[in-house]
Amino acid sequence: MRSPLPRAVMTRLETGRLVVLSVLLGALIGGLCIVLRTLLDGAVALGAAVTGYAPPGTPGEGGLLIAFGTATPWGLLALPFVGAAYAWLIPATPGGPLTQLVGGYHARGQWPDARVQLRTLAATVLGYGSGLLVGRDAAFTMTGQLGTRLMQRVTRLDAVEIRALTLAGAAAALGAVLHAPLAAAVFVVEVLYRRFEFEFEVLMPCVLAAVAGSAVYGLAYGFSPLLSLPDVQVPAAAQVPAFVLVAGLVTLAGWVLLLTGRVRSIPIATGWLRPLLGGIFGLITAAVAWLVTPSVLGDGSGFVQLAVSGFTGAEGLSQGAWRWGLLVLGTAVAFGGGILPSVGVGGLLGAGLGSVLGIDTATSTLVGAVAFLTVTLNVPLAAALLGVAWGGEALLPIALLSSGLAHLLSGVPSLLPTQLTSRRDSGVHQGGPALLPDTVRFIPRRAPDTPATPFDAPTDTDPAPTSDRELYRRGVPPSWRGARLHLLSLPPGVEVIGIVRDGTVRLPRPELRLTDEDELVFLARPDAYVALEGLLRLPGA
Repeated sequence: MRSPLPRAVMTRLETGRLVVLSVLLGALIGGLCIVLRTLLDGAVALGAAVTGYAPPGTPGEGGLLIAFGTATPWGLLALPFVGAAYAWLIPATPGGPLTQLVGGYHARGQWPDARVQLRTLAATVLGYGSGLLVGRDAAFTMTGQLGTRLMQRVTRLDAVEIRALTLAGAAAALGAVLHAPLAAAVFVVEVLYRRFEFEFEVLMPCVLAAVAGSAVYGLAYGFSPLLSLPDVQVPAAAQVPAFVLVAGLVTLAGWVLLLTGRVRSIPIATGWLRPLLGGIFGLITAAVAWLVTPSVLGDGSGFVQLAVSGFTGAEGLSQGAWRWGLLVLGTAVAFGGGILPSVGVGGLLGAGLGSVLGIDTATSTLVGAVAFLTVTLNVPLAAALLGVAWGGEALLPIALLSSGLAHLLSGVPSLLPTQLTSRRDSGVHQGGPALLPDTVRFIPRRAPDTPATPFDAPTDTDPAPTSDRELYRRGVPPSWRGARLHLLSLPPGVEVIGIVRDGTVRLPRPELRLTDEDELVFLARPDAYVALEGLLRLPGA
């Protein structure tokens, strides 16, 4: 039962509950990520045994043992079959892990069911292990969402908490795989919109869950950064224009990538054509790996590590260009739609440009990664924070400059089809009956001379609404059971006009105490009812 305390005190109590749930969820996700990393390492080993080549990993994830091997033609023939299986397991709708995360939030928490999410997780593990353009972060993003679903089974969560904690679970998983909890939390909140807008009410759960998840994950695998860089100094003033040029050229490459995606926006990647396109993508990847260079295999983070270590010179341009081409082809079937593939493409392009311009390669690599990630996912602040987390605080000025320039020049296009332009476009912040949860019945307000009838579903003969306020009927939420009517906290524009008890409608007397069997009848504006939803604490689907 909700305590009959002033509204401000109740809000603090509910915030305290969300704090505890966020920390517990982060610890749970951290443990699940330990299991996932073991699974991914086994998948990479199996893929290397088949293809004869193991893409370089990153030091933070136990990679770079300098034993890459030579890709065999017969082993690479497995990639078309893996690509087809990947595209079959991940349907066109709702898409890849990050696309599902963003789209489900804007649909007021209507995420895919557990079977679709498990299929997506299996596809990401399969694609990553075989060396296709599937980022390691994709499997972690889906694990974060599944972890929230697992917590929902053992803990009673309402709709508001489910939405916030699902994002927090993804932040915890990304914080573990990226070794940057703060940047991961900001990323999850920032990636929801194409414009520079935030869900500040969700930022706190994301930060808490990411910190807790990274703490648990680090106990097993350490706390070293994802990338191992030499001591990076603040760029000299004379070199700043060169780094700005690198950021501008990488931004151009990202913008052209998004432009090609808009040109080929014909919905052909559905039905049986989808696995066919996935198989063709795997075949093209295998052909490039055999005929040109095996550096197109993997998510790219390992090659970025080689670039910041000075092993990649001007050839980084060609490596990044091949990956850019694969990203153009693969986004239609959910390949490369995460963080690390964009980091790989931008980092290699930045390394090649930095080598040509004669500037510090490590810094130019991170500048390219920050700029390209900003363009493809519209996350300028998170991209800058990732660059700082991997390269040190000395990179903060140039990272902010690069991400800001990239965001200013690139506009609002994105690789994520479910990403919305601004908050007002999101179902979470829109009013109207069409966006009400399934547990609420919508009944148009009757004309004053219409005789009273039971509150059943409206019929075709019901008259049109006579004002901007509508009637809503639902059972008493658990947090209000036992409370008196005069203690309820209602936002402006909402009033209780009736209590349905024992099949009859009663007037709302202030001293009336609510029971489990009661139903409340609200008269409210649609936008006011949306504000009421947080107070009702509606149970999730």
